Amino acid sequence: MLIADIARKAKVSPATVSRVINQPHLVAPDRLARVQAVMQAVSYTPTPLNRRRGPKSRLAAPKKIAVWFVGARRNTSHNWFQDQLLHVQPANERQRVELTVLFSDSPDDLPRPLAERQVDGVIVQGMEPSPACLQRLGDLPRVWFMTRRSMSYAGDYVEPDNTENGRAAADYLQTRGHKVVAVISPDPDYSAVAWRVRAFLDRAKEIGLTAHTILGRSKPNTSYLETAPMHEESESLARRVVQANPRPTGLYLPVDHFCGSFFRALRQAGVRSDRDVETLLGNYNPVIYHNLDHLPAALDINLPTLVRQVVDHLVWRIENPRTTGRIGVSVSPTLLTHPQASRLSA
Repeated sequence: MLIADIARKAKVSPATVSRVINQPHLVAPDRLARVQAVMQAVSYTPTPLNRRRGPKSRLAAPKKIAVWFVGARRNTSHNWFQDQLLHVQPANERQRVELTVLFSDSPDDLPRPLAERQVDGVIVQGMEPSPACLQRLGDLPRVWFMTRRSMSYAGDYVEPDNTENGRAAADYLQTRGHKVVAVISPDPDYSAVAWRVRAFLDRAKEIGLTAHTILGRSKPNTSYLETAPMHEESESLARRVVQANPRPTGLYLPVDHFCGSFFRALRQAGVRSDRDVETLLGNYNPVIYHNLDHLPAALDINLPTLVRQVVDHLVWRIENPRTTGRIGVSVSPTLLTHPQASRLSA
């Protein structure tokens, strides 16, 4: 039976069947199971690599890498990295990887696969590992991903350009005609928020805007990997928007996980987020965005590009272990505007 026949029966593309045969770790579990079930049903056995016709692949063995979520328990909400990798990996067959996802509740806990060097390198996200953990990692290649937990972190990093995010937000609200603006977030200690807030306020001052800072309470020792918006916090932030004098008409939310709750709280306070104010989100999560009752403009941090960059950079580190110096990669955001958004005047 041909691969095309298996693809048709499994309701997938021939390319997916090829990946099941050659790179099963890159195939989503449901598709993998479906294709394998069809192959078993028709008694299909792939030809061994050394007996296949045509030129043999000269690709190097895949790199074994781990993504380590520090300060998080294992749950399906952290599957996003694997999902993104499935999209970006086929575009870079020369840097194949086998991915392991690791979790530790505390920054003091080092997962066994890292302690025993069962991987070639690690991508770190979440809380900053303790100095003792970093010491135990030794010279294992590693790259910090998404946001550096502190300015003192000494390793390589790949992250969104948070400064550009904040500055672009101020510029956008000015071009929309707003003169009084506000930056709003329940997470003032989250480093991405702190940098975006600072950049927004600095740029607002440069271009002559009146800017309010409306932030929630401090939450020390929070990983920000498992943040759940609390409506009480959103109500407090909404009240402060309504009470601000002069009241802002342009709002910048550096992160989006609380925006649905915040918009509901604004309505309860008598302010319609689709009419009385204009909002720009500093992140674009389709799951959150398309569940809103209106579609504000957003700054997309370009997560697929970030995932590709961090994997490529870690592979480079693995292949160049003696190269010294700290390397940082920042990815610019992309402004997404909704075509039906109406211009507001301050």
